[in-house]
Amino acid sequence: MAGGLDVFYPIVPDIGWLRRLVPLGVRTIQLRLKDASETEVRRQIQESLEICIRHGCQLIVNDYWREAIAEGAGYIHLGQEDLAAADIPSIKAAGIKLGISTHDEEELAIALAAEPDYVPLGPIHATKLQGLNVGPQGLDRIRTWKDRIGQMQLCAIGGITPERAPGVITAGADTVAVITDFFTHATPEARVRQWLAWADKARPA
Repeated sequence: MAGGLDVFYPIVPDIGWLRRLVPLGVRTIQLRLKDASETEVRRQIQESLEICIRHGCQLIVNDYWREAIAEGAGYIHLGQEDLAAADIPSIKAAGIKLGISTHDEEELAIALAAEPDYVPLGPIHATKLQGLNVGPQGLDRIRTWKDRIGQMQLCAIGGITPERAPGVITAGADTVAVITDFFTHATPEARVRQWLAWADKARPA
């Protein structure tokens, strides 16, 4: 979608995965570092930005909003716990676009109060993603969320495959974020190419 997130984007745990996937033609990617030092976080964000600029890809930084501001990232994604501790005015003053995870009505209300640029909802289907204690949201919840947020981009995540993606977009999602579907695949690059082939057809004209 012009001016926003692409219709498909992978979420990767480190710069190594980002190096592998961005050159394939990925237009949006999320860097989801965990338990890294500030120095390492800044190094990986900086290198990720260099790669993304080179290949025309939009980078989303997960959680590390201070480092994202310092390195000049364009997008930050925050979970609900991270949102509570984040300096939203500073993020907005830096001109960085913001996404906030939601899993229920209360979380959606909290997210919308922060005036984000996009809202992720998940998991849409059952997922193997660790640390997530929320049941499947289903396609009807996508429709409800889209009615609530209007023109703001809605990102669907969780248990989505290329076969399920068309139904997710038809239900009202603007973009699909993917982790385990390619990450656990025998040939991750081939799977991402399959996603990109779908995205070529799914992007708005």
